[in-house]
Amino acid sequence: MFLAVPSFPRSFPHLFPGQDKLRCLIPCAIDQDPYFRMTRDAAPRLGFTKPALIESLFFPALQGETGKMSASDANSAIYVTDSRKDIKDKVNKYAFSGGQDSIENHRKYGANLEVDIPFKYLSFFLEDDEELEHIRREYGSGRMLTGEIKKRLVEVLSEMVERHQAARALVTDEMVDSFMAVRPLPNMFR
Repeated sequence: MFLAVPSFPRSFPHLFPGQDKLRCLIPCAIDQDPYFRMTRDAAPRLGFTKPALIESLFFPALQGETGKMSASDANSAIYVTDSRKDIKDKVNKYAFSGGQDSIENHRKYGANLEVDIPFKYLSFFLEDDEELEHIRREYGSGRMLTGEIKKRLVEVLSEMVERHQAARALVTDEMVDSFMAVRPLPNMFR
């Protein structure tokens, strides 16, 4: 039941003084759903407002939907500390493809986008919806090859990770201390 504690404003009296009836929106994945359903059942009996849930999708491991991202397997995910070369190597070597076993078959049958990890990652990270739809049509029909979609994914991920790394390099210990300080947020709910 420890997962339920952040669902209630009394858990954060320094943030929400006297605001015991605030509603909580919990973003969670399907594996956490049972805990928060129990929380919703118990909340009224404990005198609290039921929290609301919004469920998100699991982000698949590079090796495919049946795999799991794991800190013990550095090749199961792209990390914000990875270099452009690391990203390229991981995507090209480990990203499970829904493409066919030969160019001829791929041109004939197209890619299976339901299992293709590079396409799934692009659907999360590519900001241009028109480009994503173009990739869906071209790759799904076999006109675009696996190497092309992996190359585009490497570009998108590398740019994003490099932006993050540049921003992270600007963060000071003082900034972290200020952000983590216990403090009221007086104007949050007026």
